[in-house]
Amino acid sequence: PRDKVFSIDTQPPTVSGSLHVGHVFSYTHTDVVARFHRMRGKAVFYPMGWDDNGLPTERRVQNFYGVRCDPSLPYDPSLVPPEKPGKQPVSISRPNFIELCDRLTAEDEKAFEHLWKYLGLSVDWSMTYATISKRSQRVSQLAFLHLLRRRLAYQLEAPTLWDVDFKTAVAQAELEDRDVPGAYHRIRFALPPGVPSAAAQELGPFVEIDTTRPELIPACVALVAHPDDERYKPLFGREVVSPLFGVRVPVRAHGLADPGKGSGIAMICTFGDTTDVTWWRELNLPVRAVIQPDGTLRPVAWGTPGWESVDADRAQRFYDELTRLSASKARAKIVEQLRDAGEMTGEPRPITHPVKFYEKGDRPLEIITSRQWFIKTI
Repeated sequence: PRDKVFSIDTQPPTVSGSLHVGHVFSYTHTDVVARFHRMRGKAVFYPMGWDDNGLPTERRVQNFYGVRCDPSLPYDPSLVPPEKPGKQPVSISRPNFIELCDRLTAEDEKAFEHLWKYLGLSVDWSMTYATISKRSQRVSQLAFLHLLRRRLAYQLEAPTLWDVDFKTAVAQAELEDRDVPGAYHRIRFALPPGVPSAAAQELGPFVEIDTTRPELIPACVALVAHPDDERYKPLFGREVVSPLFGVRVPVRAHGLADPGKGSGIAMICTFGDTTDVTWWRELNLPVRAVIQPDGTLRPVAWGTPGWESVDADRAQRFYDELTRLSASKARAKIVEQLRDAGEMTGEPRPITHPVKFYEKGDRPLEIITSRQWFIKTI
């Protein structure tokens, strides 16, 4: 009966190459508890499993064999991985990469099991499992279908951190901040007719923002200032017009805006950085994404739904010069456009600032949108 069973369902150790003394300490504690309840006459449920799914396994295989997964490559049935990893990883297909994952985790799991048995852990070895086994995959898929039937799983176009060179989404564990040179550009957003006279007199005909990413002006969906910033309170709930592209964007209030940074009012783009994502989500803003997975600016038809402009022809002329340029080249081009149009104040001001990179990447991460699955939490 249930009251005679003591169940231990520990998180299985990650198969990432080697165990260390911390693993020994942790599982010794668990084994002491198992032995205690067994001595008290209970039936102890104590299986052992291996977590061989996800990022640690991917890293392990990359480092051990010196390879990287390239989903665009075809399967090579005769692939022989390098004997030793070279300075540059060898690109292989996704099926080949998965085969190497299966091969290496099987060897690692043997080493793990040998150590646990050598320690004398009193686990039930007849119930060993792995998180990527066929049975585990089936259980996971059935659980997902169960959530889908209950309408707890849903799809959404949502932002993700993306490396344009490796063409992969990047997990939090793979991020690193690097200080890189950049520049602040002071850009003018026009005040449309109807703005209160006091605000127009204070601000002039423009609202000026500072940005390190002027190439994302076509992706701007709002300006944001701190709720207590007296300079911009008269503009909250009103609209301004973006430079070059003539998009009417609202001015919103949010506590994350820093009155002491730059001009005190910021441009929200979809998406320039993780703060933009927070503002977009919490202020319920639309998506106007321009960066493609390859890091270039995608073609856009101005004047179509989602890309409205007060002057669509003018917006199209400016944007066509940016289409299919990389972010850095588009930045240089749009600065030239802003300067010629008189919509940039002064010259760019050099700075050094931290930017998020993929730990193996050479270019800053972009934030792109993709269709993703989410699970509602209660």
